[in-house]
Amino acid sequence: MTRLAATTVALISVATACQADEPAPDTPAEARTTQDTFWETLQGLCEAAHEGELLQAPEGDTQVDPDARLVVHFWECDDEVIRFPFHIGENRSRTWVFIRHEDRLELRHDHRHEDGTEEANTWYGDFTQDEGTANRQEFVSDRNGVLGGWRVEIHPGERYTYGTIRDGEWRHHLEFDLSREVETPPLPWGHDTPPTGLH
Repeated sequence: MTRLAATTVALISVATACQADEPAPDTPAEARTTQDTFWETLQGLCEAAHEGELLQAPEGDTQVDPDARLVVHFWECDDEVIRFPFHIGENRSRTWVFIRHEDRLELRHDHRHEDGTEEANTWYGDFTQDEGTANRQEFVSDRNGVLGGWRVEIHPGERYTYGTIRDGEWRHHLEFDLSREVETPPLPWGHDTPPTGLH
């Protein structure tokens, strides 16, 4: 074998070995979804509190007092469960609970009385039906022919938006200012210490 041929064979062998060591570009372990990014963005909000306002509500609806001080506390964030208490003035009864599953996300609402016991209407919510986007997820289902549920949007450093939707249109619409932190409020009713379970 000539010196040139031997050199060529050696270079091909090295290149082949390097390619064998490189991971496949689309292996399942490396595959990421928009919901993975959305979840990480949720986690990135944690340990801060922000003030917001009610932008829209159905006529006659009194669930959220538009004159009350509205504060979301990005309180507890781990890999599977995220809890954001929502304070309406001195009312600390509500916590938004996000749950991560392998193939979808879930949103639940934990409602408590001041003594910590659960309200009659609690733990309602829904699941995502599609991938959504890195900044927006909808937790919806068909309700008597109408697609309804909740929408959550995050624009880091700008705003966090939460509300109910019906056929893609806002019904309740709350927006929180992420550009300015406020003092962390007390823990929500029924949670003197971070909970260890979902419900």
